[in-house]
Amino acid sequence: MWSGELIRESTKQGNDKVARKMESAHRTRLAEGLVGIRERKPAPFLRNFLEAEFHPYVETTHRAKPGTVEYYKDGITMLLKSDMASLRLDQITDQNAQQFASRLKHLSASRINCGLRTLRRALRLAVDWGKLQAKPKIQLAKGERMRERVVTDSKLKVYLAACPQPWRDAATIIRGSGACPGEVFALRWPNVLLNGHGGLMQITDGKTKFRKRVLPMVPEVYAVLKDRWEAAGRPSEGWIFPSDSQEGHFNKDTAKDQHSKALRDSGVKSFEPYCLRHTALTRLAGSGCDAFTLMRIAGHSNIQQPCVTFTHRPKR
Repeated sequence: MWSGELIRESTKQGNDKVARKMESAHRTRLAEGLVGIRERKPAPFLRNFLEAEFHPYVETTHRAKPGTVEYYKDGITMLLKSDMASLRLDQITDQNAQQFASRLKHLSASRINCGLRTLRRALRLAVDWGKLQAKPKIQLAKGERMRERVVTDSKLKVYLAACPQPWRDAATIIRGSGACPGEVFALRWPNVLLNGHGGLMQITDGKTKFRKRVLPMVPEVYAVLKDRWEAAGRPSEGWIFPSDSQEGHFNKDTAKDQHSKALRDSGVKSFEPYCLRHTALTRLAGSGCDAFTLMRIAGHSNIQQPCVTFTHRPKR
């Protein structure tokens, strides 16, 4: 600390003693007035950062995921229309974010959180790129549709019977493997091993390195994949769920429509497709799976990330 201001710089030294000597020399020069605190480059305005740096980053990094690009572009549009667009990155606080949410209260919590999640991601990248010293903690809007319902086996049977294809097969795989819907939609035949009585699925992409994992198949998942493989002529390449969508495979938009139809036709109480993954992980935990194995199957980075719903059974 110097004159009430934190000075954080690198000595670029691997030896602690040398680094401490350099720090001491710098303190001396500051005390003697020979060196002033370096002027920091002002943080960019949110508008400029979103348009010139964040938007190109999103389109380049997520070019293989049109849905992700569209999500962030939607969030960028919302932020550019807000009062925060005229603020510098280091002026943005959670108070600004909550004012943003308040002005959009006529929208659903999911839509508001699209903008807030985009802001979170942009500020985190600004820190990584040296545009901002520290990012503020941004609270999301409450009331977003919950994805933590556990679907009972009896309800699932009725629901699956009403599902159109290919959502029925995709939903069966999600429920049986604990994979995310997007991971199942993007499965390719080279990443599936069918060995005659079971098999493995390899998830090759994800939000983090922990999402890249290999999942075992339960009989229901094996049966679905084997039937699709046989029906497709036993291919060695290509999508498991091909379609004429922009991605080239079955996607969340079509899945959403087929899921809604299945709910109407089956009469099952509404739930989010993601609840199928949550149900799988909850059932797995209830069967005695240890926390570390469950973490690996879920694709989480630590055992503290919530992925199951704990239920309390009253004593008899």
